Amino acid sequence: MAKLFYKPVGMISSRIASRLGRSAFAALWRLVDSRQPPRAQQQRASLGKLALALALEGAVFRLAGGIVDHLSREWFARFTGRWPGEREHEPEAVDAEQAASE
Repeated sequence: MAKLFYKPVGMISSRIASRLGRSAFAALWRLVDSRQPPRAQQQRASLGKLALALALEGAVFRLAGGIVDHLSREWFARFTGRWPGEREHEPEAVDAEQAASE
């Protein structure tokens, strides 16, 4: 049930993450090059700069998305008392005999 109520929060947080990622990538790219980042559709795009731009963009968007998603879930859980996602599984107890044999 918590997952259903979390849907609107998740939609809003993904939009926030997208904007945050776009801004962060633009700021980081300005440290690399003063020109716009190359795109795959550009005929004369340098393969090295294209690879760097794509890797940086992917990492920044993934990082922003993960952080914003987790923070929005924490916020939701704080207000509702329910975590809208997977719960951590308890680590399985290791048998003393098995641990001793290793």
